[in-house]
Amino acid sequence: MKKGMGLKPVGFLAEKDHESLVIENNKTNFIENMKYLKKGTYMTPRKRVEAVLYGDQPDKVPFTIYECMVPQGDLGQQLRDEGMCIVERGHPVVHTRTPNVTSQSKTYTEEGITYSRTDIHTPDGDLYSVSRPLGITSWNVGKLFKGPEDYKPLLFIIKDEEYEPCYESFAKADAEIGEGAILRSSVGLTPLHQIMISWMGIETFSIEWSERQDEILKLYDALVEQRRRLYPLVAKSPVSHLNYGGNETGHVMGRERFEKYVIPCYNEAAEIMHKHGKLIGAHLDGNNKVWADLVADSGLDYVEAFTPAPDCDMTLKEAMDIWHDKVLWINFTSSVHIRSDEEVKIETLKLLKESAPGDRLIIGITEDIPFDRWQGSLTTISRTINEHGNVPIKL
Repeated sequence: MKKGMGLKPVGFLAEKDHESLVIENNKTNFIENMKYLKKGTYMTPRKRVEAVLYGDQPDKVPFTIYECMVPQGDLGQQLRDEGMCIVERGHPVVHTRTPNVTSQSKTYTEEGITYSRTDIHTPDGDLYSVSRPLGITSWNVGKLFKGPEDYKPLLFIIKDEEYEPCYESFAKADAEIGEGAILRSSVGLTPLHQIMISWMGIETFSIEWSERQDEILKLYDALVEQRRRLYPLVAKSPVSHLNYGGNETGHVMGRERFEKYVIPCYNEAAEIMHKHGKLIGAHLDGNNKVWADLVADSGLDYVEAFTPAPDCDMTLKEAMDIWHDKVLWINFTSSVHIRSDEEVKIETLKLLKESAPGDRLIIGITEDIPFDRWQGSLTTISRTINEHGNVPIKL
């Protein structure tokens, strides 16, 4: 959906009313936001994010952080008081179950390292994966796919998935969480990325793509059909925006595969979401220059976790120019966190300048910050935005 087409967040309606959702004009949001600005008061963190996402006028550039990275204690409260918005991703709008698939997980230690093994049992064969927990994330050290015999059980798992809306529990969480946070949903990874990265790994995928591409495409087609059952359920839910996949990498996925197998998924999902007033984005945190034009022409409304140069191969200004009708919900330049507070301030000012007037920018934290730097870095970013991130009023 192109910016300025008049979408705004839609509230939760009873399921019987979903088909009658009315998408109001952006002018309504604009007028409400002007009330904050003319009174000389601040918008809430949540309203500030929503204003940028829906093409309205924020009072300043929003600053967000994932729920798993929020500092605890006094500093966390201070940052929230200064306007930092928490992005909550742990409240689903749809429950997934596989009635004919069972799984068990166990942890064990080997040479002083803790691992978690998950065994999955299907009527068409068994699978297992191994991960190594590391703080708020984990490393997958043993993929589900081990060889050609695993195509059948993977295909069975895909086809066995069933979905059930859980709109009421999401709406309850949304109402209770307050104005200091915003809830985001997801429809999972893009199908080919799930096969390549989550199930196989790059080396195994390369071999299978060369020797058994038809088998991979059977999994891909099944996942596409599975997602098609999911899109309408998320579109009719009370969520305002959602991510579709992410972590695509140009030198791994490649432009040709991205254009043929990823972009069509974005566009199909976007068409359905837009009919119900939902916005859709993708977590594109790697090198994007190879397919920047394809993303520009896609139905995505925002690019999330975009990381500016020198960490990746596009500056924020370049991204703003080529993705001129999309919101840039960026990841603050990760490598800068390890520098001094003064250098963090300089980088923040640079981002604000490159995105001027700032009404299409959200500065986010989507990656870990070194333990000895997060206090100074987050505080500096927050205060620099508060001092210099005001967005000019458009009348």
